[in-house]
Amino acid sequence: MLIRGPDEKEGPEVGLAWRTTVAAALGAVLVLPSPGRAQTPLSPDSAVQVVLDSLPGEPLALREAQGAAIRGSAALRQAEAAYRAASGSARREAGAFDPELFFQASRLEEDQPSSSFFAGAPTLSTTATEYRTGLRLTLPIGTDLEVGLNASRLETNSSFAFLNPEHQAYGSVGVRQPILGGFHRSARKGLVRAERERDAAKERYEQALLAIVSATERAYWDLYAAERDLAVQVLALGRARLFLRETELRASAGLVGPGETASARTFLAEQELLLFDREEQLDRLSDRFSSMTGLWPPAGTTRFAPTDGPPGEIAAPPLAVVLRAATEGNRDLRAAGQEVEAAKALSRAAFWEALPEIDLTGSLRGRGLSGEPRDVVFLEDTLRSEIEERSIRDAALQAASRDFPGWSVGVEVTIPLGFREGLGEKKRLDAEVVRAEQRRIELGRVLEEEVRAAHREVSRSPDRLRAAAIGVDAAEEQVRIGLIEFHNGRSTAFELVRLSEDLAVAERRYSDALVRAAKAAATLRELTAATIP
Repeated sequence: MLIRGPDEKEGPEVGLAWRTTVAAALGAVLVLPSPGRAQTPLSPDSAVQVVLDSLPGEPLALREAQGAAIRGSAALRQAEAAYRAASGSARREAGAFDPELFFQASRLEEDQPSSSFFAGAPTLSTTATEYRTGLRLTLPIGTDLEVGLNASRLETNSSFAFLNPEHQAYGSVGVRQPILGGFHRSARKGLVRAERERDAAKERYEQALLAIVSATERAYWDLYAAERDLAVQVLALGRARLFLRETELRASAGLVGPGETASARTFLAEQELLLFDREEQLDRLSDRFSSMTGLWPPAGTTRFAPTDGPPGEIAAPPLAVVLRAATEGNRDLRAAGQEVEAAKALSRAAFWEALPEIDLTGSLRGRGLSGEPRDVVFLEDTLRSEIEERSIRDAALQAASRDFPGWSVGVEVTIPLGFREGLGEKKRLDAEVVRAEQRRIELGRVLEEEVRAAHREVSRSPDRLRAAAIGVDAAEEQVRIGLIEFHNGRSTAFELVRLSEDLAVAERRYSDALVRAAKAAATLRELTAATIP
């Protein structure tokens, strides 16, 4: 049976090239020593790199993958939509303090029978047209202002009407100021809450952006490790094949028994099965990576091939610096703080709203009158109005200039009996503040735990990587010595199989050590809002 490469399904020419490259790597690194000839292996990574370069896959850089993830992340789009919704809510609440212009017009025509001489007609016919316009405004301190102008035009068939048509105007500036309503605390509570929720949504959006970048990097390093493990397994399978060939040659010469050959065949079969497992694991991780980023390999390619490698040894900043950066910069923690402030805004307003309502009201007024003068004959006298203004504009100017002034001031008091509604709402909102604060405390504790764990990974990465490299070197030396002893008849095939398995485990641990620090560093950047290099 030939070694099957992951790309053989893409065509015999590609598969042949892949096998040729792997054979060259095995020939350079895994030459079985014969009695009297020393073995001079290359660096453990050199053979792995040769196999890695021959593996099929669409080349993909880390930055390219992160850019695709940002563009295609559904979670990020949801966070962005939540931020836009919160911004719209804040704008809506701020609009409550925008001036409001109003205008109203109505017309009334009516015939009314009359039995009185002073009605001026047996059937009194009137046509009234009324206009109302003005400006309303609520100030951030809770003051309600209204500037209004009312005008009317009255036409009648009454013989006693001095003005026909008659124009009246009424202008006023009204004020209502809550005294015990908390002023700006009550008036701005909706706006403050909406602004804090908007800020929290923005922090969560930025944290989601950091999270997708960090998650993509971690998935990228997992893909890198899986591809390296596949290369290691290809080398392990090559070792198993060479070992079986050597065992069969020694068995034909009568140097070992059939049990040794059976052990070699069992080891080869196990390595072939492991190769299938490593291929499937790599394909599965590539599919998961594509699902995360929304980026799939082009037609004819089944997986991505990472082109970037882990940074190697990473210098971790002091733990105190990282913890302070996480406490001050973590977006989720800051969002939780904004939610606390939003709950406090409602709770502070509820205290004032639970008190009796005392509102101070006042207004300045002005009136105007104009119309078409008419002579009125009463008994033997002819009477005439002294008003000379004729248009409705004249009446409006009189009202605006307060030719006929007026004013009012008053106090309105409302005392709820029992205070149960206001005090109950205050108690509920106080509990919401406690809940928000405890969520923030809990989030801070979890954050510190995650920061400490990631920092520990990064801090220990240089030692872990050196230990893993030493383990690979030692395992390779064990295999070399085991092969010599096997040739000299001082070791069995079973013992050599065990040593080969130990070498495969050491190489996988080296792959894991390579990416653990890079993944932990990506997590630290996410938790500290990328404030730690």
